[in-house]
Amino acid sequence: MENPSIDDTLSTPKKTASPDDSGVTSQPSPAKAGKPRWVTLALLGLGALLLIAAASAFGGYRSGIHLRESAKATQDAEQIQLQFALGEQELAAGEYNRARQRFEYVIRIDPEFPGAQENLAKVLAMLNTTATPTLAPTPTVTPTPDTRNQEELFESAQQALENRDWTAVIDTLLQLRKISPDFHAVEADGMLWLALRNRGQEKIMQQADLEGGIYDLTLAARFGPLDVEAQGVMNWAQMYITGASFWEVDWAQAVQYFSEIAPQVPGLRDGSGLTSTERYRLALIGYGISLAKQEEWCEAVAQFEIAAGMGNFTEEQADWYEEAEEKCRRGDDDDDDRDERDNAPGEPVEVTPPPETEPTEAPTTEPAPPAGETPVPTEAPTDPPEQGEGDPQSSPEPTAEPGG
Repeated sequence: MENPSIDDTLSTPKKTASPDDSGVTSQPSPAKAGKPRWVTLALLGLGALLLIAAASAFGGYRSGIHLRESAKATQDAEQIQLQFALGEQELAAGEYNRARQRFEYVIRIDPEFPGAQENLAKVLAMLNTTATPTLAPTPTVTPTPDTRNQEELFESAQQALENRDWTAVIDTLLQLRKISPDFHAVEADGMLWLALRNRGQEKIMQQADLEGGIYDLTLAARFGPLDVEAQGVMNWAQMYITGASFWEVDWAQAVQYFSEIAPQVPGLRDGSGLTSTERYRLALIGYGISLAKQEEWCEAVAQFEIAAGMGNFTEEQADWYEEAEEKCRRGDDDDDDRDERDNAPGEPVEVTPPPETEPTEAPTTEPAPPAGETPVPTEAPTDPPEQGEGDPQSSPEPTAEPGG
């Protein structure tokens, strides 16, 4: 058998398809050809983006739910703490029925709250101990009370609380108390405390109603202890009212009070519209004028200088300031000259009069006073000489009245 040549091998194509039973050679179908690679990659990328978007949306949804649950848990914890504290106060005061309601409310919300179970046991023990046997009354048929109106009032108060309408909350709950004092008593007390506390702060800080705000905060303190912020606001309002009571009566006290209020709550004001800062400035000016009228010039200048850094003076106030400043400066100079004259060396203690036949002028042993000032008289000698018509001490210059 002859071996095929190289030319025959190259010229004869290889058959890639095997014949089937019918003897027909099958060729690969164009439909079975693979898709381009970039299409596959694009589809995979699109799918990955969709998965990432879905995961992000789900994560944001879960985060929002978590924040909402966390805020609700914080609010519930504060309410539980408040009700537990009120229950302890009522237990100590002997109001066992109300204390029992509060401790039962705390246990219903948080059964593991520290001390709630023990205090409830004490309350029940006291109720059982103090209960007195009474004759059972004859049972009478009474209709079932209609609580629909009570539920509507309570829901209306809750809606007003969400809308921050504090007055509506208070009025609605007071109306509910008249109908049924024990209806949701614990929740109603907490809502009244919150509404009175917030309305009191708004009256003081926003409406310039200091007395009304203090009254609301005092009522809120009956339902529960005030927090640090509310207590501070009430204290500043009380100080403002006290400081204003000294207005035009005792300027020194007014300055003392408003010097403490102005740096802390500069915008605090009452019905007059004067802020604590403005009252401090005016009190300084009033105190300065009062000191000037008492001829305490340098002290008056000190008050005017503080007020000058806070605002402008009127024409009359500026005149008082200038006069006090001038008198203070001139008074310091007079004191210095007086000290020099009193301590001058060689000043004679006693003056001998000259012979009558030859009158001579008395020797001057002390310096002449400055021009325009009243001379300060010195201690008279034991045997003074006779004063003639030209003696300067016979007709002294009139002294200017302090204060103009």
